[in-house]
Amino acid sequence: MIWNHDKATTRRQLLGQAACGFGSLALTGLLSETAQADSSPLAAKKPHFEPKAKRVIFIFMQGGPSHVDTFNYKPRLDKDNGKKIKFRVARSRKVTAERVMKSPWSFKPYGKCGHLVSELFPNIAGHVDDLCFIQSMHTNGVAHGPSTLFLHTGATNLVRPAIGSWISYGLGTENDNLPAFMTINPSQGNGGPRNYASAFLPPIHQGISIGKAGQPVTKSSIRHINNDRYPAGLRKRQFDLLQALNRQQVAGGQPDETMEAAIESFELAYRMQTAAPDLADISAEKPDTLASYGIGKKETDEFGRQCLLARRMAERGVRYIQVNYSDNGDNPAWDQHSNLKLHAKHAKASDKPVAGLLADLKNRGLLEDTLVWWGGEFGRNPFAQNNGTGRDHNPDGFTVFLAGGGVKKGLSYGQTDEFGHTAVENKVHMHDLHATILHLLGMDHEKLTYRYAGRDFRPTDVYGEVVKGIIA
Repeated sequence: MIWNHDKATTRRQLLGQAACGFGSLALTGLLSETAQADSSPLAAKKPHFEPKAKRVIFIFMQGGPSHVDTFNYKPRLDKDNGKKIKFRVARSRKVTAERVMKSPWSFKPYGKCGHLVSELFPNIAGHVDDLCFIQSMHTNGVAHGPSTLFLHTGATNLVRPAIGSWISYGLGTENDNLPAFMTINPSQGNGGPRNYASAFLPPIHQGISIGKAGQPVTKSSIRHINNDRYPAGLRKRQFDLLQALNRQQVAGGQPDETMEAAIESFELAYRMQTAAPDLADISAEKPDTLASYGIGKKETDEFGRQCLLARRMAERGVRYIQVNYSDNGDNPAWDQHSNLKLHAKHAKASDKPVAGLLADLKNRGLLEDTLVWWGGEFGRNPFAQNNGTGRDHNPDGFTVFLAGGGVKKGLSYGQTDEFGHTAVENKVHMHDLHATILHLLGMDHEKLTYRYAGRDFRPTDVYGEVVKGIIA
């Protein structure tokens, strides 16, 4: 109770009467909801030109899978196995004699294109006629931290927005009830949250994480998505009042981008309370669909669920979806320095789920306008590390593959040298790959800019060339 000289007034009465009534502000906010949506930073935007893809699914193989043991067969490794040959070692930047090590796995051709694939990936191999392999990738950084950060943001020494945040900023979302950028079970190390952060872009473009690396996706959720302490009706009234006050503050003062972004974030979070539970509920999926992802099988259940969740995000209009295959932040999955044969464990866990995702997207007609990107932060050397049984990091030449979204099918683009050590033909830098992904989404990477600290920033900084040779 609040007392004045004449009578007692409750807080509710006071709030109802003050400033012409906060309730009227809430009503104004509700009546202007459509107008607000039109000016929302997440509203769908027109691309610079006609896109070939509407969305991206990035399947991140953290730790750097060895290209010469997976998708880039090199006969020279068999021929010179055990020989000492001089290579420039990326980590030391010195030329030293190293022992060539052949792959422990055999390769054979698949599909009409005849692409050679390791026995590690028999299920993905069945889709080679839909895949575009870039065999001549190279990147910045030789350690996991900087290379992973560079893969996600295009920078190692500055806090820059993730590529998913740039896509959110450039295109907005296709679904007002879900964010434009979502990441599934991201690692907390090697860049951690910076890998899906918006940096200097408005916070509404930050990636929303579901779970974290090392945590079963069945136990993962979007944090703080609901409040069970109060009934839905009361939460709605509280929310409307808060947003009305926020909008009144913005309307009455100088333009405040941070405040406006916070308002939009609150709106999205509230709408997600109804959309998110349905997104993660796979109970209505057909048994054949679940089986195609390897769900229900010990080795493939976990990553299969992540890949299926990615498909569900794609069909609901999320622009940029990242699926993370990683043991945990301190132990990147594919990082086999001393025991290369552990690649078999990770290939078995991820091969069927990825193949299931490709098949499911294609069967549903989604692959045509969904760009799938598979790869790690770098590759691995064609020689043994310290004369042992594993391979060290190799940023100078490695392989990624793309599918759908306007890329050529059954293509092997570029090449590394005869050992698979260095990209030599049609070289593709990570900046080039980012530029190409944006191009397929209908955006010119040189025109996608944001002014910050007196400078116009773009996703690829002052670099990047669109790889036209892979575009259908």
